[in-house]
Amino acid sequence: MKIRIVTGAALGAALVVPSAAWAAPTPDLSGAAVYAAAGNQLSRYTAAGEWHQLASFGATQFAASPDGTKAAWITESGNLNIRQRGKTSTIVSGLQGSTPCLTPVWSADSTKVAYPSANGTINAVRADGSNAPHKLGVSKGVCHLAWAGNGRYLAGYTSTGDALYRLDTKTGKTAMVKNVKSINHVQSLSPDGSKAVVAFPEGAQASGTRTWPTTFKPVIVEVPTGKRLKLPAKGNAIGAYYLPDGRLVMRMAAAPAQPGHAGGHTAAHAAGHAAGHAAGHAAGHAAGHAHNTLVVFDSAGNEIQRLAEPAKAKNQALLQVVS
Repeated sequence: MKIRIVTGAALGAALVVPSAAWAAPTPDLSGAAVYAAAGNQLSRYTAAGEWHQLASFGATQFAASPDGTKAAWITESGNLNIRQRGKTSTIVSGLQGSTPCLTPVWSADSTKVAYPSANGTINAVRADGSNAPHKLGVSKGVCHLAWAGNGRYLAGYTSTGDALYRLDTKTGKTAMVKNVKSINHVQSLSPDGSKAVVAFPEGAQASGTRTWPTTFKPVIVEVPTGKRLKLPAKGNAIGAYYLPDGRLVMRMAAAPAQPGHAGGHTAAHAAGHAAGHAAGHAAGHAAGHAHNTLVVFDSAGNEIQRLAEPAKAKNQALLQVVS
C-alpha cells in the first residue's frame, strides 16, 4: 500500500482505502482541524490552507466541536457560553468557573454539550439552547470529559487526579478504570467507549494545574480493565484522537531542527554553495519551518493516511481533527 504525504495548502485526499463491497468508503481527512494558541485563541485550519478565528476568551475550560464550527467554554463567573456563526450565547449559568480541568465536551454530531455540574452531576444541553439541561448521570470523573461517538459513554478523571471513571448514560452507572493511580488528561474515547486516550503525569506535571495540554504523551487504555494497549505508530507521539467512525489519528512531533543558525539554515546553505545557492536556501527555509504530522489508522490498526500539519500549528494545542 502506498502512503502519500500531503503538505502545504493542498491537504487533500491522501489515500483511497479499499472497502468491503457492503461498506461505504470512508472519506479521507482533508487536514481541517481546530487549534488553540496561547491566550486561548481558537482557530480552524481548512483544507485550503486558510485560518479562521473560531473564538477568543480568557477562560481555561473550553472545547471545540467535532465539525470545527463551534466553541464552548465556561467563564470565570460560571456561565457556559457557546459561540457559533459569529455569535456568543450563554445557555447555562451557575457552574463552577476558574477550575481548569472542568472542561465541557461536545457530542459527536456537534449539536449538544455535556458539562460537569454540582456534586459530580454531568448534564447535557443542546448547543442552540432549545432545551433545558438534562442529567446524564453522576460520576467522580469530571475532569477533561470525553464523549464516545455512540453517545452512550463519557469519561473523565477525578479532580485529585488519582482515578479515571466512565459513565454509562443509559444505565446511569459509573465504572472506575482499574490500574490508573495518577492521571492528568483524557483526550477521547473510542466510538463504543471501550478504549480511552489518556495521559499520565511525568516529572513536574504531577503537581501541574491540570489545564488542557498543548501536547501530551498518549496512552490508550482499555475500559474498565485499565490494560495499556500498544500504540500503532512509532516515533515521538504528542497526541492521539479517536474519530467518531473509529479511526485513530496520532499526532507525531516534527523532527528537531539541525544545529546551525536560523533554525537549520547553516547546513542547507552549505549544501547550497556546493550545489546551487538557491536550492540550498529553499532547503534551509523548509528546515526552519518544520511541521508535525497526523498519521491516521483504521480500526484494525493499519496506517491509511498521513497529513502534514501547517507549520504555524507546531506549538499549538490540537483540539479537533475535522472528519
